[in-house]
Amino acid sequence: MPKASDLKKGMVIEINSKYYAVQNVDVRSPSSRGANTLYKVRFGQLPLGGKYEETFTGDDLLKEATLEHRKCSFLYREEDMYIFMDNEDYNQYFLNSSSIDAQVPFLSDGMSNITALMVDGIVLTIQLPTNVVLEVTECVPGMQSASATGRTKPATLSNGLEVQVPEYIREGEQVKISTETGKFMSRA
Repeated sequence: MPKASDLKKGMVIEINSKYYAVQNVDVRSPSSRGANTLYKVRFGQLPLGGKYEETFTGDDLLKEATLEHRKCSFLYREEDMYIFMDNEDYNQYFLNSSSIDAQVPFLSDGMSNITALMVDGIVLTIQLPTNVVLEVTECVPGMQSASATGRTKPATLSNGLEVQVPEYIREGEQVKISTETGKFMSRA
């Protein structure tokens, strides 16, 4: 059972027999002596979507959900549903976009190395790898000697995601993007 102070983005917690994914943890340290640090946590309800917020002290214990992990691949999107395929038994999983809001910008057709988090045969959400490799499809031309400066420019990637990249990156290059922060990491 994790403490509120141990919560991280993406963890799945069970509260009142419902499953919630941690979306954001805001830490507040009161200025008075002896006061406990407060953790305001924003959850997303799984698998239906919906928001839930609660404030905990650092020592509050929460029940982490017991989940089955299955490797899968992203197949395609159909309206508001995202379809994934199990890599072992080829079952297809359908997820509503509201249950995977944070992961949607990083998905691209045929993407593999995704983990489906399941309870009793029902997929609650997915877990992406820590970084993804995508191709730069559109960006303004950069300067040839721009590697000495820390300036960035906007770039559109192959799945439509727009990120800031260093000036030396050109169209057609492969780049690594962090799925946790959504920022450029390096060339691939």
